[in-house]
Amino acid sequence: MSDAICSAKGCRAAAEWVLAWNNPKIHQPERRKTWVACEEHREHLSQFLGMRGFLKDVVPLREWEER
Repeated sequence: MSDAICSAKGCRAAAEWVLAWNNPKIHQPERRKTWVACEEHREHLSQFLGMRGFLKDVVPLREWEER
């Protein structure tokens, strides 16, 4: 994932963060889907997922890769 590109629409910046999420209406509670974000879009994407109750964790990409 070290070559990961930000998930924000139109952004081509290198990702620095992993946003782990799930939609409780369709995913098992332990399932985690991920978006990646650059520093500029981390807050925006976190708010988007958080407003829907989907956001579970925000972790630096390097730390996520070490898990």
